[in-house]
Amino acid sequence: MSKRVLVTGANGQLGKTIKELYQVNNDNIEFVFVTKTELDITNKKDLKQYFKTNFFDYCINCAAYTNVDQAEKTPEIAFKVNAEGGKYLAEACKGKNVILIHISTDYVFDGEKNGSYTIYDTPNPINEYGKSKLLGEEYIQKKLEKYFIIRTSWLYSKKYGNNFYRTILEKAKSEKEIFVTDEQLGSPTKTESLADYIEGLIKNGSKSYGVKHFSDGTSMTWYSFAEQILRENYLYEKVKLVRARNYCTFARRPKNSVIKDLDTN
Repeated sequence: MSKRVLVTGANGQLGKTIKELYQVNNDNIEFVFVTKTELDITNKKDLKQYFKTNFFDYCINCAAYTNVDQAEKTPEIAFKVNAEGGKYLAEACKGKNVILIHISTDYVFDGEKNGSYTIYDTPNPINEYGKSKLLGEEYIQKKLEKYFIIRTSWLYSKKYGNNFYRTILEKAKSEKEIFVTDEQLGSPTKTESLADYIEGLIKNGSKSYGVKHFSDGTSMTWYSFAEQILRENYLYEKVKLVRARNYCTFARRPKNSVIKDLDTN
C-alpha cells in the first residue's frame, strides 16, 4: 500500500533535495511538498484545517529558522518557527495519527564534551537558535508517541540553499584570502545522506521512534571542511585559506558538536 508523505519547508535545502531524489520513485511513497507560502507551520488554524482536509501517513518537517546570528538578535522569530511551529505541527499530526519526522540540530548541545554527543547526553544549548530547537523537540515529545526527532550536524547541499559549502565556493571566486575558524569541531552532513536516511525510515516502516542522531560520520573543523571543499573543486591553489583564531560571531557556538549515530533503524 502506498504511503503519503507531507514535506514542509519545501524551499529549503533539505526539502529541495528530497524533492529531487524522490519525487519520482519506485518505493510506493507519494510525497507532497509545501512551501511556507502554501502552509505556514506557525499558523495553527490553517495547519489544523490542512490536516483535516488532507490525508498523510508521515510528515517530514523541514521548515525551520536557521539563521543562528539573527536568532540571537530577534529570538522571538526563531522561537515562533522552531518551537511554536513544531508544537502546532505535532498537534496536527496527533489529531490525524500522522508520524512526524522532525529535523533538529547539534546546536542543542553546549560543546563542552570531550568526544561525540549521543542521544543519551543532556542538551544544554548556548545560543537562542539552539534553545528554540530544543524547545521544539520538547513540545513534540510531550504531544506525540510516534515521532522521529533527527538531530543532524553542519547540514549542507552543493546545489541548494545558503550553507557553508556554497559560501566557501562563492568566496573563492571573489576573494584572495578566506578566513575560517579551526576552533569549532563538527560533522558535515550532505542533504542527500539525510534524505536517504529519512526515506529508509519510511520505506521500512520503522517503529524505532524517538530521538536520533545522524551525520556523515566524519568529524572536522570548519577550516578542515573549507580545505576539503576547495580541494575537491580544484580551487585550493587559487585562493589562500587562513586559520582564523579567536573567530568571533554574534552568537556563541559550541566548540564541539560532533554527534554519534547509535543506530540506523
